[in-house]
Amino acid sequence: MPSRPIPVHWQIAEDEHFRRVVAAGTVTARPELGHSVHVEPRGLRPDRWYHYRFKAGRHLSPVGRTRTAPPPAAGRPLRLAAASCQSLVDGYFTAYRHLAEEDVDLVVFLGDWIYEDPDSWFTGGVIRPQGDYEPMTLDQYRHRHAEYRMDPDLQLVSARVPFMPTWDDHDVVNNWADMIEPVGRPHPTPDFAARRAAAFQAYYEHLPLRRAQMPNGPDAQMYRRLRWGRTVDLLMLDTRQYRDDQACGDGNKIVCEEWSDPQRTMLGRDQENWLLDRLATSPAVWKAVPQQVPMGQWELDNDPAVRRRSMDTWDGYPAARRRILQSIADRGVENVAVLSGDVHWHMAHDLTLDMEDPDSAPLAADFVCTSITSGRDGNDTPTSTLPSNPHLKYSLNRRGYLRCTVDERHWRTDYRVVPYVTTPGAPVQTRRSLVLEAGRPGLQDG
Repeated sequence: MPSRPIPVHWQIAEDEHFRRVVAAGTVTARPELGHSVHVEPRGLRPDRWYHYRFKAGRHLSPVGRTRTAPPPAAGRPLRLAAASCQSLVDGYFTAYRHLAEEDVDLVVFLGDWIYEDPDSWFTGGVIRPQGDYEPMTLDQYRHRHAEYRMDPDLQLVSARVPFMPTWDDHDVVNNWADMIEPVGRPHPTPDFAARRAAAFQAYYEHLPLRRAQMPNGPDAQMYRRLRWGRTVDLLMLDTRQYRDDQACGDGNKIVCEEWSDPQRTMLGRDQENWLLDRLATSPAVWKAVPQQVPMGQWELDNDPAVRRRSMDTWDGYPAARRRILQSIADRGVENVAVLSGDVHWHMAHDLTLDMEDPDSAPLAADFVCTSITSGRDGNDTPTSTLPSNPHLKYSLNRRGYLRCTVDERHWRTDYRVVPYVTTPGAPVQTRRSLVLEAGRPGLQDG
């Protein structure tokens, strides 16, 4: 692209042939934002599907499809999907081709839209190559995003269904925390704040985010709310930007003294207070909390007395997790469903005040979404740590996504799975369905 502003014309129509155009305008694509545009139209009718397209010079974009939310008082069901962790080098995005055919209203993307490492984190070599560098600069992050945006299955699902995304670690660098870059990286960053700013800007340029999410250097407002009538409040979190450094040296570790510090935070004070206030005051039947890392306990040793945990997930921040669950209990908040990603497993947890006690009563549920490709094909062997995790109700090491159907009485989550991603063309199936009943915490078979 030339280094100059480019006028971009946009249209929104009620039909895919654009015979009934309901909104149109012109916006300027500027080089300082990678010639991206973020249009926020006004005056559209609620609870409607719309089609949109762009035109720059002689170039007309493909047609995309999006929708508006129902009005606040509407008891409209929500058909929701969740996805995360799409590593280009680990396989084909076949799950997205199936997701594009699902009748869903919205996809929440839970992090790791790109992977910064040029190689796979898993054995078996690279399935699909990407640039042989680890991005540090804005141009390099832009190029990595462009590599991912060329994928035809990602293009298809992006054009068919609106996305509500948040970032996780690989969108910047593995296991970053606040302004701290993990030690021992093969390519340490001379100026992590500058690298974070570059990653944030490229992320904003390439994903469907509102102007409220535009970064200001290394800072961006990513936690936010989306209301779906009176049925669901979606409270999207950012568990990377404000967290304390991982305890015990990071990784999967036996717990240490630092781990139990009651002041440690995953969300930062402001975001944590924002979440607790909205959970307690939401008028919606369901409070959905899409966020990056599993909230349920996943003990990594068959002996529960060992207490080996992932220091990068909520298991590494037990005081922060307990503050949220204690507030839910104390304030009588009902019908909370957390949606998590990151770990490349399908899982389901009952969330309780004491997750080591099998008799501790459920307060909420954590539906953990596996990856689109990260982890390669996986297998059907269940985790061997189930006896150490009394509130872990399901786990499967396969690739796929979640499909959730939510009305005022029930929340149903279908665990959608593809059997392989290292070659294209895999079928999809539902391997398990779990249900929450409004006013009755605790996961049930669907």
